[in-house]
Amino acid sequence: MEKRDSFVLRHLADVQPEMWWLDSDPLEPEPHSALVGEVGTDLCVIGAGYTGLWTALLAKERDPDRHVVVVEQYETGAGASGRNGGFCSASLTHGFLNGLRRFRDDMPTIERLGRENLDAIEQTIQRYGIECDWERTGELRVALADWQLEEMVEEARQRNEMGDHVEVLSAEQVRGRIHSPTYVGAIFDPDGTALVDPARLVWGLERACLKLGVTIYENSHVEWLEDVDDAMRVHTPYGAVTAQRVALATNVFPSLLRPARKYVVPVYDYVLVTEPLSDAQRESIGWAGREGVSDAGNQFHYYRLTQDGSILWGGYDAIYNFRGKVRREYEFNAQTYATLAAHFLSTFPQLAGIKFTHAWGGAIDTCTRFSPFWGTSHNGKVAYVLGFTGLGVASTRFGAATMLDLLDGLDTERTRLDMVRRRPVPFPPEPLKWIFIRLTQWSIKRADERQGRRNLWLRLLDVLGLGFDS
Repeated sequence: MEKRDSFVLRHLADVQPEMWWLDSDPLEPEPHSALVGEVGTDLCVIGAGYTGLWTALLAKERDPDRHVVVVEQYETGAGASGRNGGFCSASLTHGFLNGLRRFRDDMPTIERLGRENLDAIEQTIQRYGIECDWERTGELRVALADWQLEEMVEEARQRNEMGDHVEVLSAEQVRGRIHSPTYVGAIFDPDGTALVDPARLVWGLERACLKLGVTIYENSHVEWLEDVDDAMRVHTPYGAVTAQRVALATNVFPSLLRPARKYVVPVYDYVLVTEPLSDAQRESIGWAGREGVSDAGNQFHYYRLTQDGSILWGGYDAIYNFRGKVRREYEFNAQTYATLAAHFLSTFPQLAGIKFTHAWGGAIDTCTRFSPFWGTSHNGKVAYVLGFTGLGVASTRFGAATMLDLLDGLDTERTRLDMVRRRPVPFPPEPLKWIFIRLTQWSIKRADERQGRRNLWLRLLDVLGLGFDS
């Protein structure tokens, strides 16, 4: 083993394969019983993550008399909702440039709706007294190379023309905020991102739903849907729900509507958390504004401070397993943790010797346009939203509101958007899917190494409307 590798790995000696958010948190609610027998309801929501809970909450806020049942295969927040980095972004399109390429005519409206959606989340947290460490700190997207900074200047101009208020920072300015020798500049968005404890947010939404009369069943895997005249029957191992409408909020897990599966693949993302920084360590990095940070590479990191002064550091690798398998054993990846630790120490060399205490991973539902898409089935009695691609902490609320519009047959500003009316390009079948994804990932890495220059394969994807860039 090389000396450098040994040095990096010593920082991982005490890491535990546990989610930092779930480590002895007293706010975790009591479990719910499984569904036994048959029940009837107006709306059945399948999945108790962000999407499902927002759907249930908004449905009750729109119509308090509507009876709503949520059915979850594990426990509330067991999927991506309880294990992400807690970046709550106003973007509905996985970044401004991604949205501009795909929905140029609608982007002024999408950007405004995204900001309104983030404000509405903050208002909901205040209204229901949700304790989730909400911080409207804004976000720094840092450039690590001159070509990234050059692109930021044009991006900032376009965003500000559409109502954003972002600022391009020089190397000196951004290093004055956070002391890293790797930064050559940044875009600072002061109010477009909030930081949150993701597990506490999902638990708070759960409590709000219960307060409004929503019924939640856990450990009740939905096996199939049955069309029964003017309703749908949702079958679980021990019972069934007969519902007038069904909202599918299954995220990365295989959709109950088989035709929808071709649009989504699961990719695994991983996170490390350090021990709490000492006063001297904190002074050495600055970061007084506690901004969320992401870097501007195609393969990018995201990182933030937690409430106890630790650093959460994640991203970069996005791992697809052949045939899109989602398994518990994939949630720990020693090789990726070593890569993340090495990149962390390059960014903050002054923190050499710090220990990482927690490490975990989880599957993200990604699609070929990197942003959510919607669909309906069974003559409008069933609707779904999928494809959040790791930026769903805030956009799941928008996704849920739009899904409810579709189920209620409403013509709204949301449902008229091209991103809602049009689905992404599907992935090819295996083994072409695996080859397609691996070739794209290799090309993306090469682009980062070649000052952002996209090779023939990536340019072809751009022409086809796929445009992988992260």
